[in-house]
Order: sequence, then C-alpha cells, then structure tokens
Amino acid sequence: MSKHAWVLYAAAALVLGTSSPTPAGQSLRTVRDFGATGDGCTDDSAAIQRAVASGTGDICFPAGTYRIAHGIVVDLDRYGPVSLFGAGTARIVMAGSGPALKLIGTHEGSADPPTFKPNVWQHQRAPMIDGLEIVGQHPQADGIEASLTMQLTISRTVVREVVHAIHLTRRNRNIVVVGCHLYDNRGAGIFYDGVDLHQSNITACHISYNGQGGVVLRGGAVRNVQIAGCDIEANMDPHGPPAANVLVDCSGPGSGTSEMTISACTLQHSHVPGAANIRYLGADAKDRRWGHCTITGNVLSDVEWNIDLLKARDVTILGNTFFMGFAGDLRAVECTNIVVGPNVFDRNPAYNYGRSAEAQGGLALRKCQDCTLSGLHVNGVHGAAAGLVFSECRRIHVADCTILDCEQAGVLLDRVTQSRLAGCLIRNDVHGASPWQALKVEGGADNQVESGR
Repeated sequence: MSKHAWVLYAAAALVLGTSSPTPAGQSLRTVRDFGATGDGCTDDSAAIQRAVASGTGDICFPAGTYRIAHGIVVDLDRYGPVSLFGAGTARIVMAGSGPALKLIGTHEGSADPPTFKPNVWQHQRAPMIDGLEIVGQHPQADGIEASLTMQLTISRTVVREVVHAIHLTRRNRNIVVVGCHLYDNRGAGIFYDGVDLHQSNITACHISYNGQGGVVLRGGAVRNVQIAGCDIEANMDPHGPPAANVLVDCSGPGSGTSEMTISACTLQHSHVPGAANIRYLGADAKDRRWGHCTITGNVLSDVEWNIDLLKARDVTILGNTFFMGFAGDLRAVECTNIVVGPNVFDRNPAYNYGRSAEAQGGLALRKCQDCTLSGLHVNGVHGAAAGLVFSECRRIHVADCTILDCEQAGVLLDRVTQSRLAGCLIRNDVHGASPWQALKVEGGADNQVESGR
C-alpha cells in the first residue's frame, strides 16, 4: 500500500473507530498517544509538540478540538519528514499569538536539483498539512506559516478567524495549496510576505472574507504563480485600507512578481472604497523588470475596479466576463505592453436591484504606451466620459471592438499620440440619449483613425 493510500485508510479508520496498521505492521499513533485530549479546554500544545518531536513523521489528529496556547513548531531538519493530518473532524484552536503551525526548513537553493543539500531530501522533503481545521482565539493568532520549505502541500484544510490564514516568509520553493477554505480572517487568505518563492499553485480553493486581501503578494521575488479554479470574494474590510481579492505589490525597491496566471476563477465583492478584484502595483520604469501576467477565463464583478493596473508591464487579459465595476471595469495607469483581447464588459441586468444601476463600467488608460486592445465588447457604460477613455497615451492600437450604448461617447482620445483606431462598431441606440459622439478627440497628434460601421 502506498503511503498516500495508507494515510487515507488510517484517517478513515480513525473515523470508524477501527485499528489502522502502519506499513510496518504497527498501530498508528495519534497525538492522543502523546497526551493530547482534544476536549477543547485542556492546553494540548506540549502534547502535540511532543508528537512532532518524536520523529514518527505521521502526526494524526483524531476527531476533537485541540486547544493550543503556543504554536506548534515543525523543525523539519530536526524532526524529519512530517505530515500533519486529520479526516476533516479535528479542529485546532489557536489561543495564543503567532502561527498555530509553523514549518521551518533550511532550503536556501532553487528548485534546480543540483542546488539541494542532502539533508533537505533526507529530512525535509514534501511536508504536508491535510484535513484539519484551524480557528483563531487570539487577536494575533495566525494559521500556518512556512519558511525555507521545499514542496509544501496544504490540502483540504480550513483556516478562519486568524490574522493570516497561510503566511509564506523568507524563502520557499514549490508550494501547492489545493481544496482549502480560507475564510473570515483579519489579514490575508494567502500572504506572500517579502518572500523569495518560485513555483506555487493555488487550486480549487475558496478564499473569502479576509479583511486585507485574498491572495496578497507584497515585495520579495516571486515567480511562477498559478491561481486556478478558485472562488475569491469579498476580501476587503469595509473599515480598513483599500484591498483586493488578488493584490500584487511590486512597488518596493528590488522586488518583483513575474510569470503569473489567474484563470477560471470567480472574483467578486465588495462595493467598498478602493476595492478591486485584481490589483497590480508595479515599479517606476527604471525598475520595471518584471511582468508576464495572464488573466484569462475569469468572471469579475461587483467592486470599484475589476482590474486595476499601475505601472505594470506585459499583462494579457483575455476571455473574461466583467460586470458591475462601480468606478470602471479596467484601469491602467503608466503601463506598458498591455494586451486586452476579446472580453465582455457589460452591466448584467440580473442584478438590477439597485447596485447594477450604480455601476459605471468602461475602460480607462492613462499615461500608457505600447498597448493593444482588440475584439472587446463594451456595453452600457454610463457616468464616464466614454466607453473607452485614453488619456496622454502613446502607441495604442484599438481594433475590431464593439462599443454600444455608452453615454457621452464611444471612444475618447485625450492627448493621445502615434496611435491607431480601426474597424470598430460604435453606436448608441438608447432612446432619448443625450448629445453623443462615436469618437471624441481632444488634442494629440499623429494618430490614424479608420472607419468602422
């Protein structure tokens, strides 16, 4: 029997109350064998720490509530490979400050095999957390923190009522977070905190109601981030600073996030000042080394800005559905090499219970250059100067777009230079529409406009 199959068998055996032999033929030991009670009242910190320190490797949590006043430190190089797991019925209540589970490794290399020291494969390989619930009971409680780990997997885990659900610090490699519920936390759902981290996958997770953001990448050097098939919503505190469901902050010196994909997700909520579904904050042009972000196949709605880009480069936005951007659907400021392909930007009449009518919608690019927008379908923008607004932009190519029933104008070119607008269908057939222009030009020079229909 493989180790994975045995772990699932052992977890099922715990639920059913049957014995569960280990691969060596011995009975599975659980944290209760080291003195943990799981009664929700006793401090089980020391007992669980003994289980980790025993070197047994497989740290099993039977059904129960394990209250801990001190975080459990998993020193991988000292204790060997570790898997902490339950069958979904075990709850860890963090009654102290800091992370409930802190995993510490020593891997300073990359993901390239020659950079590994022997002790990493021998003692630290592939730590796992599976099938547990972590709940905070202290204002400064965190969920899971990882530093200098290699191939950490967090699966089928619930974290709520802490500060940060998953906190990634210093340096890590090859992180997988799958099938988790990161819900109702005061900080971020997943926080890349100034971390040097290459290769991370976040898949099939529900990340919602985290006050400082859903997935937050701030500082550090992060590469190869894949966020796929997740529901990410309402990750902003109405009484806190502006937040986003996905926030990438590369504005600090020497930091950068690159090679990122956000695909097949639902990103939505809430209508609070400064909220965005996806916000990318880049660096000034002299430090703008990183980029390569793809946003595809998502549904984005119900925030101030659905996508908000500042000083970004090399971003591709394709095949998404946008609606209810209260200030607008897409804003790009001081960006370069942005490609916006076929997407739908609409209002969605199914939400006509007040909020939809408030949403302005539309796209606005300011001080951008070297960008292409093609195949867009933009419908029903109101309250903005036009459906597409370009201000102080250079070398912008807009082609084959459909821009319908937008108040005031279809397209506004404000001090735009060396740009091209071609083959677009721009109409306003709303009965009783106020004075309207298909194309409004204010200043600018050296532009090419080719008639559409």
